[in-house]
Amino acid sequence: MGSMDMANTQDDHPELELYVDTGNDETNASVQALLATLPLDQTIERTLQAAGISEPVMLTLLVTNDETIKEMNKQYRQLNKPTDVLSFPLLERPLVNAPAEQLWQPQEGEEAATGTQFVTPPELVTNLGDVVISWPTVQRQAAEVGHSAGYELLYLLSHGVLHLIGYDDMSEAGYQAMVGIQQSVLQSLGQKA
Repeated sequence: MGSMDMANTQDDHPELELYVDTGNDETNASVQALLATLPLDQTIERTLQAAGISEPVMLTLLVTNDETIKEMNKQYRQLNKPTDVLSFPLLERPLVNAPAEQLWQPQEGEEAATGTQFVTPPELVTNLGDVVISWPTVQRQAAEVGHSAGYELLYLLSHGVLHLIGYDDMSEAGYQAMVGIQQSVLQSLGQKA
């Protein structure tokens, strides 16, 4: 198995397409072993519930390394450094119903200009987009604050989901709303910091 063979364990996760590509087979195996023990689906479900989202959704999670996330951060946010989590929403406007100061602004794009609205039929699953998490940064941050890498990963997954549905932490109001949901979700799952 080359380092680019990303294992996709879709079968186990109804709402999640999960990919692990840390560039190292042994690390991939240990990350997959950890992920298998974590309540990934429940974290996503409870985060959505807390935000009042009830329709069927799916998203992609890629657990990768600092190099890959640094490249993405540079390309999409013009920040030439690794980060812990990046979110790439597919929605044109926030899905969540929350005060505007907590949300990102609808994207001004050609779709908006032409007036074509992509409305997902009710029986279809809405693809929220992608969450990318850097495994080395997860380990570093967990060690710095003294909790487990598993807790850190779930916390970042919840954060990424909130971004996908419309929350933005550039404002203090959005940041506080997100942190409040993330903490209550992990608490409700019995995850100890």
